[in-house]
Amino acid sequence: MKKTTAPTTKIKLKKGEKMILLIIGIFALLTPISIVYSYASLSSSNIEVEKLKKEIEKQENVNAGMQMQVDELASLSNIQDIAKTYGLSYNNDNIIVIR
Repeated sequence: MKKTTAPTTKIKLKKGEKMILLIIGIFALLTPISIVYSYASLSSSNIEVEKLKKEIEKQENVNAGMQMQVDELASLSNIQDIAKTYGLSYNNDNIIVIR
């Protein structure tokens, strides 16, 4: 008995079809890579934003503390205490009001 083999059918692709398949293959490989890269860069940017927010919050706290010190040092009672230590006195008759 003779064995009969099934005829093999090869699909012949034209040059343009091969190029299209090559381009589709390249896109199929690059799309997931570009998505992962964009997510990684977005994550990195978010980390930087959070660091900057923490720095800003820290600086705002320092500024608030400094403003409280300025207010405390500029208070009338503090000024009067310092004036007394230097021998100065508050005389209401020396104040001239300009209108």
